[in-house]
Amino acid sequence: MAGFISRGFGGRKREREEYGDRLPPGQYVEHGFPVLTAGPTPRIEPDQWGFQIEGMVGNERNWTWADFSELPHETVERDIHCVTKWSKFDTHFSGVSLDILLEEAQPKGAYAMAYSYGGYTTNVPLADLTGGKAWVVTEYEGEPLPREHGGPARLLVPHLYFWKSAKWVAGLRIKDHDEPGFWEENGYHIYGDPWKEQRYWSD
Repeated sequence: MAGFISRGFGGRKREREEYGDRLPPGQYVEHGFPVLTAGPTPRIEPDQWGFQIEGMVGNERNWTWADFSELPHETVERDIHCVTKWSKFDTHFSGVSLDILLEEAQPKGAYAMAYSYGGYTTNVPLADLTGGKAWVVTEYEGEPLPREHGGPARLLVPHLYFWKSAKWVAGLRIKDHDEPGFWEENGYHIYGDPWKEQRYWSD
């Protein structure tokens, strides 16, 4: 009989018992790192990469890879949660806190649109990018961030579904209003809180 019981019945119940409140509702634990991308994977060499904060700011800023490398970096251990229902625990990323970058740019609006090489966009309230909640990361598990996972640099906003952690990030555009990015225009939730299962418009 055991051979006829799928992981969906037994495995996920055991995971819920093992991880408790650490695992958001509707999620399962993934030990690998699935690659999910909306479109082709761009190839950006570090010496071609830059990060810009523009829009409603007091001081528009643009960092080259060399500039970025001189900023204070930190390694953070966080759980990440994908809208496709997997969660990966205890990941280690290294990068620069957005608190440092935004302080230099002096934002005047309450919302940001993250944009990437290749054209991807996603919206995030500024309150979710500050206060030690978000980073621009360049390393994963002590190694340069792999291209398929957003290298040379990606956004990391681990308390929201992972589509908000834009791969190949190129910058932030600060706005005074919220508006949908790529996936949000295509049916995903405008905010994306894993703990509230905010996957789609209707959630």
